[in-house]
Amino acid sequence: MVCAVVCFACLDASAKYLNGYMDTLEVVWARYTGAFLLALMVSNPVTRPGVLTTQRPLLQIGRSTLMLLSTILNVFALRFLQLDEALSILFSTPFLIAILSGPMLGEWIGWRRWTAVLIGFAGVLVVTRPGIGGMHPAALLSFASALCYAFYSITTRMLARTDSNETILFYSNLVGVLAMFPVLPFAWTTPQSPLIVALMLGMGLFGSLGHYLLIAAHRLAPASLLAPFIYTQLVWVILFGYLVFAHVPTAWTLGGSAIVIASGLYVLYRERKVKGLP
Repeated sequence: MVCAVVCFACLDASAKYLNGYMDTLEVVWARYTGAFLLALMVSNPVTRPGVLTTQRPLLQIGRSTLMLLSTILNVFALRFLQLDEALSILFSTPFLIAILSGPMLGEWIGWRRWTAVLIGFAGVLVVTRPGIGGMHPAALLSFASALCYAFYSITTRMLARTDSNETILFYSNLVGVLAMFPVLPFAWTTPQSPLIVALMLGMGLFGSLGHYLLIAAHRLAPASLLAPFIYTQLVWVILFGYLVFAHVPTAWTLGGSAIVIASGLYVLYRERKVKGLP
């Protein structure tokens, strides 16, 4: 799980770097195309005919579209925000999932977790400081990305009841590639250096490897045990932000992140207690 979030941190850092050399939509295209080609080498309809078999095709397309929207919004936000700022806002995703799980999955939460959710949102407000000129308006893009990702996570739980991990991952990349190719001619900028080409390919590698490690981790341990390790991603984005972009996190970002992480850990703790887990 820790290795997975390192891959995701590398993915975000690469996307932010490439934003300075090409259109954001081209960055998204590179991420999905690279991931699709790599996944095709391992699991494809020729060698594994069942990979295209899904009992809920419309939900597969809807879920993949949500993932694509979340990616586009996040990459656009990274054009203007520091890595740690964008990630701190995306950490609100567990709270959004907790809210949506009731009406969509019938998994209602109690008053303790509602309190933790509200405190977590307060932490996001500390990071963004709306109304006092502390944060770029692109913070709204990050929050919209988190909202899309929350719906994406809910639909993933729904599909996990009927479809395999390989099928779910294949459709995610396929829909992303098909959606981005029509807009590519309008956003294309020819890469000017081997480093840019390497990063474009690397995005696909980081995305595919990260999701593979994520799936492997969930095969070995319950989600409630793994979830806290997601927050280690903040350490890596702060490190990459400093080394690559010379960004130093502000006290507001660190303080808000601490509130969000503490609230998220409490939500996970209450979930384990409710389910009777040690």
